[in-house]
Formats: sequence, structure tokens, C-alpha cells
Amino acid sequence: MKSVAVYCGASPGFDEVYRQQADAMGQELVKRGITLVYGGGRVGLMGAVADSVMRGGGKSIGVIPDFLADKELAHTGLTELHIVKSMHERKLLMADLAEGFIAMPGGFGTLEELFEVLTWGQLGLHKKPSGVLNVGGFYNHQLQFLDKMVEEGFLRPENRAQLQQDASPAGLVDKMLAYVPTDLEKWLTVPRT
Repeated sequence: MKSVAVYCGASPGFDEVYRQQADAMGQELVKRGITLVYGGGRVGLMGAVADSVMRGGGKSIGVIPDFLADKELAHTGLTELHIVKSMHERKLLMADLAEGFIAMPGGFGTLEELFEVLTWGQLGLHKKPSGVLNVGGFYNHQLQFLDKMVEEGFLRPENRAQLQQDASPAGLVDKMLAYVPTDLEKWLTVPRT
């Protein structure tokens, strides 16, 4: 895994631990020689992880739609900055540039990006590892909900296993590097009684 897309908030959140862990994630990526691919912003956790990578001498590739770049949210101190026309173009380019996907704390956009790449993996469109940095249990409820989907027959256990999770950047990257994808057809059939 030479590059990873990191999805996270354009907000820093209320607890300082989120920014601290964004900084730690950036340091971990630099330490392992992994290029950061992210949404190209200079604010919130997005800016914090990119700043950490750049301070450490790593490589950061930002991808931002023009309407956000125009609002002066684009990070101008990156290795590369791609300005695209739409959110769809942004997500596709980020997925193409990345060999793995990490979600850190964030809002609707973070969840939407994470679940899109998980769906693409389920459909066999990629075999890249995905994970959540579960800072302070931030993703506990979502992880429990995925388990509920398995229990209720809407998600295969093998597809649930696509998503790695850890509370530390080093632990998460270790799990993602060890990830072995399964070959399954997407379609789930539940026996009728």
C-alpha cells in the first residue's frame, strides 16, 4: 500500500484528541512511506493530517472541486493539488490514486465516501483495504450497525470483514497492510422458510 485516501472532517471537532490523532496519522503515513490522498482542504482534520504529512517530509495529494477551491479552502502547500469540476470527479480521482481507504472522524461526507468505497469493494470493483480510525470510540455505533446488518441478513460476514478498525494509526495501518480480500459475488440470497 503505497498511497491511502484519508476521509475526515473539514471541521476539527470539539475534542482536541481528534486533531492530535490526525497529526499522528500523518506522522504514521510519513514513517511508512505512504502517500496521503485526501480532499485537498486546508481546514479541520483534513488540513491537520495534510500539514502533518508535509511537516514530516511526506507526500500529500489533494483533490478538491473548484467550487470549494474558490472559497479559499484549498491547501496550497501540498505536493500536488488537483482541482476538479465536481464531487463525483473528486471521489473517483481519489479512489484511483489510492491503494487503500481510511475514514477518520467526520460528518456526512466522510461517511458517504467510506460507504461508497466499501460498496465498490463489495461489488468487486476494487480489492483495496478500508479502515476506520476509531478515535475515542467515534465509530462504535456505526460498527455495531454493520454487525446488525449481518445479523439481519443484509450483509455477508465476509463483506463486513472488509472494514478494518483500530484506535491507533499504527494499528490500523498494520491491519490494512495484512488485509487479504475475499472473492465473493455481491448477491446475497437468504433461504426462504
